[in-house]
Amino acid sequence: MRISLTALSCCKTPRRNPRLLFTRHSSSTSADTEAAIAADPIAHFASFTPDRIRNFSIIAHIDHGKSTLADRLLELTGTITSDKDKPRILDKLKVEKERGITVKAQTASMFYTHPQTNKTYLLNLIDTPGHVDFSYEVSRSLSACQGTILLVDASQGIQAQTVANFFLAFSEGLEVVPVLNKVDLPGSNPEKVLNQIAATFELDTSPENVLHVSAKTGLGVPAVLSKVVEAIPPPSNLGSANSDFKALLFDTWYDSYVGVVCLIAVHSGTLKKGQRITSYHTKNTYEVTQLGIMHPEQTPTPSLTAGQVGFLHLGMKTTRDAQIGDTFYSPTAAEVPTPFPGFKPAKSVVFAGAYPMDASEFPKMQDAIDRLTLNDASVAVSRETSNALGQGFRLGFLGTLHMDVFRQRLEEEHDSTVINTAPTVSYQVSYVDERKVVGLEAGGYEGRKVKWVRNPAEFPEPDDLSNVQGFYEPMVIGTLICPLEYVGGLMELCGSHRGEQMEYTVMDETRVLLKYKLPMAEILTDFYDQLKSRTQGYATFDYEECGYTPADLVKVNLLLNGKPVDALATIVHRSRSTPIAKEWVKRLKNVMDRQLIEIVIQASINGKVVSRETISALRKDVTAKLYGGDITRKMKLLEKQKAGKKRMKSVAGGIQLPQEAFLSLINGGDEGGKQKGKK
Repeated sequence: MRISLTALSCCKTPRRNPRLLFTRHSSSTSADTEAAIAADPIAHFASFTPDRIRNFSIIAHIDHGKSTLADRLLELTGTITSDKDKPRILDKLKVEKERGITVKAQTASMFYTHPQTNKTYLLNLIDTPGHVDFSYEVSRSLSACQGTILLVDASQGIQAQTVANFFLAFSEGLEVVPVLNKVDLPGSNPEKVLNQIAATFELDTSPENVLHVSAKTGLGVPAVLSKVVEAIPPPSNLGSANSDFKALLFDTWYDSYVGVVCLIAVHSGTLKKGQRITSYHTKNTYEVTQLGIMHPEQTPTPSLTAGQVGFLHLGMKTTRDAQIGDTFYSPTAAEVPTPFPGFKPAKSVVFAGAYPMDASEFPKMQDAIDRLTLNDASVAVSRETSNALGQGFRLGFLGTLHMDVFRQRLEEEHDSTVINTAPTVSYQVSYVDERKVVGLEAGGYEGRKVKWVRNPAEFPEPDDLSNVQGFYEPMVIGTLICPLEYVGGLMELCGSHRGEQMEYTVMDETRVLLKYKLPMAEILTDFYDQLKSRTQGYATFDYEECGYTPADLVKVNLLLNGKPVDALATIVHRSRSTPIAKEWVKRLKNVMDRQLIEIVIQASINGKVVSRETISALRKDVTAKLYGGDITRKMKLLEKQKAGKKRMKSVAGGIQLPQEAFLSLINGGDEGGKQKGKK
């Protein structure tokens, strides 16, 4: 029989309902537990089951405020203290602080107590890069998340990389939370940007779905944390905490004290300090010497269980033992588990040679590249030898900014000064008589067997051109967004780089979206700089590969005193070969110092010389010590000097080539102008 609360209150000796007592006792116990978890989440780390975990990232175009928003979220959750002198906490690399951009995805764990439920959650945030050259970092980070914050600048609106990153998240099936940033700026226009989001992405832009924040001042940022808990789903398809341990290795870096540090996502089981785990890739077994979470620095925890993300110290001393996408499992498991599919390898689009300044520094440079590629798995590495520069490496990158950042990190983090050759892309060559050619591979243009040319040294020699059926170059679809008044200059720029217009879309009354099909080789060097200068910095550019197309390609060789320098060779389209050859010869003359012998600089196209410059010899006054006497004494010394210069010409390597020569050909001759001014 049910007893009403009113009747109970009127009785002098009320009977106590066991159900009410149990409910009150349970709620009290639950509140005490939640208070204990909130007070010391590290000690109660095992309480963070998958339903209390949210894995999310922040994606946006470059300079839209991703790292600033990450700082505010870390401050609000008490993970870091508010220190305006140390902005961009997650930009840990020196190159990131100097350039003001994010080049490496960073993970930070936060503990957040929801104000309505008083339940404490573990939020794993991944701050991602915004530049197209680091899209591999973005795609790899999104694979470890269940949702993402799409951050859009309320004054700039949707830009090229905003579109690219959204479709990366959309393809992963992630929950997308749109957020407008910089709403406090005088030039912000939230209504216009909301219309762009609705038209471009078909997202719900109602007031309750889109948050308006200012990451710099903190306006509206607390609502972002609540939205993450409510809108982003917890990790799913996981094993139980009591089953055999299994985890995915999704990031690594090298520490000079502990060796290789591994960042893992636990799929099933529980891992504690002192346990042993096995790598599926190498079959090596390691003892866990330390584990924990990035909070945002390495913070030890008692254990890591299913659904959690954390770091491991395994005593790995060799960088080759850690492979991104590897599966760790318990060696005591009844059977070896099915490994994770891993990550699709990054496809390099730009290739360049890297050589040490001194041949004796090659082992040091090799060790530096091994450690740096541990932290940047998108770089492809293979060894090569140059007649001019000796032993070195052929490196593959995702773009020219990626290449420049990698070179800077080699110098700053590993004190390894390198000489970079001019960047090139990967070409295909098909042949008439395939039996005469070694190294053909299937799957080329239109299914043909082709030879891949990633280095100018692999380009067919003039004697072999009669057997060549065709050359093929990689193409990209470039997406450009700019204000309406700059469209003319943008079209002229793309046209001068052999671009073909594919789409013209008016986004709103002030901005236009253009799509061009461009040769990838044309956007390697100065295209982005010209794009910014012609549009006063307002245009944005993003691209994606779209296969190969036939092209009339030639090889431009630079010769010094008749001897080709393989490190200075390049592959270009025939229509631009002669102007490029003449320009490069002039640049090389500007940066080379006069030497004791005459230097003849020539450029040849498929064996035919098309340009020449001469640097006169630096004459040493060998007769200065003569103070008189017969003329024959003077002539004897001059003849002896002439014979010595003749011997120098015959010796390979008699000409010294400065590092500025390579920088001049890559960057456009600025170094050459400076050098010329010194002379």
